[in-house]
Amino acid sequence: METMRTPGGYEGRRIQRTGGSTYIVSLPKTWVTSRGLSAGDVLLFASRPDGSLTLYTQEGDKSEPMRRQVTVSNEMDRDHLFRLLVAEYIGGATLLEVRTPSRMSAQTREVIRDFAQHMIGPEILEESAEGVTLQDVVGVNPLPLPSMIRRMHHMVRAMQADAITAFAQRDSAIAQDVRQRDWEVDRLHWFTQKQVTVALRDQRHLTSLGLTLPECATFLQVSRVLERIADHAVRIAEVTDWMTGTSAPKPQVDELARLADTARSLLDTAVETLFSGDTRGANRVLDDTERLVQHRRKLLDNFFSRPGRVAVALAYVLESLERTALYAGDLAEIAINYAVERQIMDSSKPSTSKGASPRAASTIAPKAA
Repeated sequence: METMRTPGGYEGRRIQRTGGSTYIVSLPKTWVTSRGLSAGDVLLFASRPDGSLTLYTQEGDKSEPMRRQVTVSNEMDRDHLFRLLVAEYIGGATLLEVRTPSRMSAQTREVIRDFAQHMIGPEILEESAEGVTLQDVVGVNPLPLPSMIRRMHHMVRAMQADAITAFAQRDSAIAQDVRQRDWEVDRLHWFTQKQVTVALRDQRHLTSLGLTLPECATFLQVSRVLERIADHAVRIAEVTDWMTGTSAPKPQVDELARLADTARSLLDTAVETLFSGDTRGANRVLDDTERLVQHRRKLLDNFFSRPGRVAVALAYVLESLERTALYAGDLAEIAINYAVERQIMDSSKPSTSKGASPRAASTIAPKAA
């Protein structure tokens, strides 16, 4: 069987026809023997969205759980330990054993339990004097990435609206609820990170997602931006506590509420353009974002004419609303890039008729003057 060498170190094999309607391709002998395969063994194929085929051995479908063991000190900073556990989670560990050199302290156990409660999947499987073992009972792909992004978007926009309400009404209960919901956004973002990380490492998981690598990268970018918007909703909620016993002028508060509505509308439009491929709408978001930034500069001068504590609170809220709008602009840019990526993928699919390959048709609108 003829073997061809192509640039980049790839091996090429010609398609052969046997019988009336069967096509075959030979496999490299070194690959077959290195996998311990022989004649009669079964191979599994999966078709990828980009038109490629992924080949697996039948045994590869029964992958062993990924087990990790980490040793930590009881004196380790709480935040540092939590971040370490998040990193292990994102890395895709199915079984995670956390151990200490001596008896594990109550504080270390508390951080581990707090971690398990805030993540999607990990549950405490067993405990000993020196360690705790967690098992991921959910796996990698219970929800498609686009559905995760939709869910994050709805949560983030609700947080932003409630944060402004808390500030306007000096309602500490609503502000506290906004802060608590930030954990929900974080856990969805971390879960998205885990999905993409595991998919990059294991082609089988990428196949199960039904996405290309560029699409995975896009949704991970979007998840990060939405998580940052949620952080700014928390910042607005925190200003409510600073303003306890202090009243802000109603005209300025109403102006911030209108600005918040505009920022939230920009966010909604940006997310919709991501899924619709509407590059004109995405460009409008970017144009409107620039206008909001210019308006913010005018408001800031007016806010600083107020007493010190009030001026600082108004400026903090204004800054977070501006950042929300700018993040919506980031999402709009991602939407444009994603639309072009989909055009490129569509144009690269094999044509059903012979002849030249189709060219990508760009529908991006020029920026309005």
